[in-house]
Amino acid sequence: MELLKMTNISKAFFGVTVLENVTLEVETGEVHALIGENGAGKSTLMNILAGVHYKDGGNIVFNGKELSNTSIKGAENAGIAFVHQELNIFNNLKVYENLFLGKELVNTFGKLKKKEMIEETAQLMNALGVDIDPQELADHLDTGKKQLLEIAKILHSDAKLFILDEPTTALNNKEIENLFEIIDRLKGIGKSFIFISHKMPEIFRTADKYTVLRNGKFIKSGLIKDTSPETIAKYMVGENYSNHEMYEERKLGNTILELKKLSGQGFSDVDFSIKSGEIVGLTGLQGAGCSEVLQTVFGVLKPQSGQMFVHGREIKNNNIRNALKNKVAMVAANRKENSILTDMTILENTCVSEHVINCRQQHIFKKREIRKYFRLKDTLNIKANSHNDYITSLSGGNQQKVILARWLNTEADIILFDNPTQGIDVGAKSEIYRLILNLSKAGKTIIVNTLEIPEIQKIADRCVVFYHGRIAVSLKRQEINEQTVMLHATNAINATGIKAEVENVQSK
Repeated sequence: MELLKMTNISKAFFGVTVLENVTLEVETGEVHALIGENGAGKSTLMNILAGVHYKDGGNIVFNGKELSNTSIKGAENAGIAFVHQELNIFNNLKVYENLFLGKELVNTFGKLKKKEMIEETAQLMNALGVDIDPQELADHLDTGKKQLLEIAKILHSDAKLFILDEPTTALNNKEIENLFEIIDRLKGIGKSFIFISHKMPEIFRTADKYTVLRNGKFIKSGLIKDTSPETIAKYMVGENYSNHEMYEERKLGNTILELKKLSGQGFSDVDFSIKSGEIVGLTGLQGAGCSEVLQTVFGVLKPQSGQMFVHGREIKNNNIRNALKNKVAMVAANRKENSILTDMTILENTCVSEHVINCRQQHIFKKREIRKYFRLKDTLNIKANSHNDYITSLSGGNQQKVILARWLNTEADIILFDNPTQGIDVGAKSEIYRLILNLSKAGKTIIVNTLEIPEIQKIADRCVVFYHGRIAVSLKRQEINEQTVMLHATNAINATGIKAEVENVQSK
């Protein structure tokens, strides 16, 4: 039975058309994947459905009733719940307070039923298969648990349709599978989902149908069982789609960064060196210590012991400002919390790190900054109307490109990428891979932390696998494959009979 029908939906912002006659149909008890590149119009379409934006044209029928430019509250009352890509957690509230915000349980005298809310929160977290204390302050949660709290908030509602916009970006494999099991269970009792993701394995694991948007237009809809990831990728990017290996052999320079027995928060005894122009991929299971190593090199976290050398000079008492002066830059994970400055323009976000380095300079030369921005805009293919627009006016992928532009503007020699393609579509990923390779050819040293092994295969000269905060193995380029990496990342390599299996895999 049809639950949702959106017909000929159109929308423009400041004269720029972002949706043009888009159609979307979702059945009761269905998981429908909404797919497209960043800027394709997916979030705008969902924001119209959820009452965040008004449509300029078209018709929406939900559960047999027409929705005509409804409000956020009106959409919620109709039975539509939305987990946005950007987290909307109140860090100064406890977990259970976030969950029940606006729908608190009270007794006949209006007093909060705190005990019942805490117990109900604990039950929901158990169902999600995650260990989150209902009375923990949200600010103390890591990004993955904040994302699970965001998901728990809508699963707690009695909605008919759940919109999940990139819900797994910060989750580990176990948490992702728990989420999918909950989706399967809710689908079995007639709940429907619109699932927005750039991760093809997830789409093919959970979705029944799909709809592809490109440049604000409807491209294709159909059954997941009747298509393939390659076909969908072609629908997403059109004639520009390419699935070939990008890696290029390059001449490497001298050692530029060296870690000796470095230990810190989440990792220990890391011995590691990298040459000028080299690209190294770090990987491991969620929480293996890769991100913490990058944060320590960049001065976010303090090392507990060991040494770090940049250009042969030992770096002591490192902090972010010193890292910038030593020409080390970092594209952090979770751009909303760690990178973008929401109340600043695109230009200001691009130039802010340069201002930190040159803090003694009394004047800002705006014309020069604008010239730099436009050069970087062309290099990174940033899709933006004006440099004076707020960065929040951009899609997630284009926000990420602005963060890359920020660090390129500092002329850093060493660039650390922590999950650089998180929440980015296949087309934008290719652009970032190509950019990383071009940077390395220009002599930049690149370290990329990612959980996606195909990403490492496309760009890296070697792969360093972490297990429980220690380096498990360093793999040459020809040794990198998903089976070998996973055997080391899970320490299965030490299980009986596994070593022979790895040697067999590598010999093929």
